[in-house]
Amino acid sequence: MLLASKVAIPIIGQVAVLLGWIMDGIYTILDKVLGIQNLGICIIIFSIIVYLIMTPLQIKQQKFSKLNAIIQPELEKIKKKYQGKKDQQSISNMNLETKAVYEKYGVSPTGSCLQMAIQIPILFALWQVIYKIPGYVNGVRSVFTGLIDKVMEINDYQVIISKFAKANNITRVSLSFKDKASSVDSLVDFFYSLSPEQWIKFKNIDQFQGLQDTVNSTSKHIAGLQDFLGLNIAEQPLHYIKMAVTGGAIVLGVLAILIPILSWATQMLNIKLMPQPVNADGSSNQVANSMKTVNTVMPVVSAFFSLTFPVGLGIYWISSAVVRSIQQVLINKHMDKMDIKDLIEENIKKQEKKRAKQGLPPQKITNQAHKSVKSINTSGIKSPETKSYKAGSIAAKANMVQEFNKKNQKK
Repeated sequence: MLLASKVAIPIIGQVAVLLGWIMDGIYTILDKVLGIQNLGICIIIFSIIVYLIMTPLQIKQQKFSKLNAIIQPELEKIKKKYQGKKDQQSISNMNLETKAVYEKYGVSPTGSCLQMAIQIPILFALWQVIYKIPGYVNGVRSVFTGLIDKVMEINDYQVIISKFAKANNITRVSLSFKDKASSVDSLVDFFYSLSPEQWIKFKNIDQFQGLQDTVNSTSKHIAGLQDFLGLNIAEQPLHYIKMAVTGGAIVLGVLAILIPILSWATQMLNIKLMPQPVNADGSSNQVANSMKTVNTVMPVVSAFFSLTFPVGLGIYWISSAVVRSIQQVLINKHMDKMDIKDLIEENIKKQEKKRAKQGLPPQKITNQAHKSVKSINTSGIKSPETKSYKAGSIAAKANMVQEFNKKNQKK
């Protein structure tokens, strides 16, 4: 059954179902094994597990970025070589030489795109599972079963619920009462979104006076699940800040304001730890310059959302940024130990295996790439015997691949 609280977007919806199983498993283990029923803790553990699963993708993406810093200057030279040439032969030659550069380093032009294409639906689905927990965690959904059964016995409950939602500005819930299934799903979403104050208002509705015991027990149960350091994860931090300003709980107000601050700070830390794209000569490229603006704006946007969205999303943003930062420190250490020559050799070996599966000789692709690369910079490349290349030059890199090819041919 497709719940109203589940995302129905193609691909993202299917990924969210898979991630929902993980979230549901975390909740079940904490509940049945440790006797802990707390969605805030579930969100933190969930963030850790998902980002650990994504670690190989992060490493692959950064390997590509490291090689891309060397590849880009060579591609720029090819572009300059054919700049202004629109004839078919020149375009064909430029494409062949561009392909040869990527082959020389054993990477695909779409290498980074593939990792991003995999990660984007995961990240969107991850956010949806956090935002719509009742749709994916059976233990949370079941909390409302008894109350929903009794509410649906009340005449015109659909009208009463709809008026209450409108009067209390409950806009993030889509109410649909066209049949029993959609009605149950809508009521689950509705009750999960209620703040402690709204539960009190709901209990005092005249038509629901006979349900007060059930409403009290349900609201108490869900409040325990949603409590995290005294904050309700379904409530906005802004609500607690307003309470503190008007003479309410100061401590809760301080904890609430820490959520957007920590969201900004942890995301800034994560950005600082991320390797910035630079060219082989150490200069920043155009992509790096445009990313600086994005990296400045995004943490601020995250802080604003953390202030106006439910506390649970703020917990997710903070915990995921902390996990990514720790992950990035470890990846950076791994990448620093990795020699660029070893990385190229590793990539070429992988490409040779792929070619072998296609029935092509293992060396065919690298020999062809090497032959094509020679035509890119015919001037300035001396014969391999002299080995008098300028350190870091394109010729030196081409010669490095030559030596690798020769070594493999001898085996």
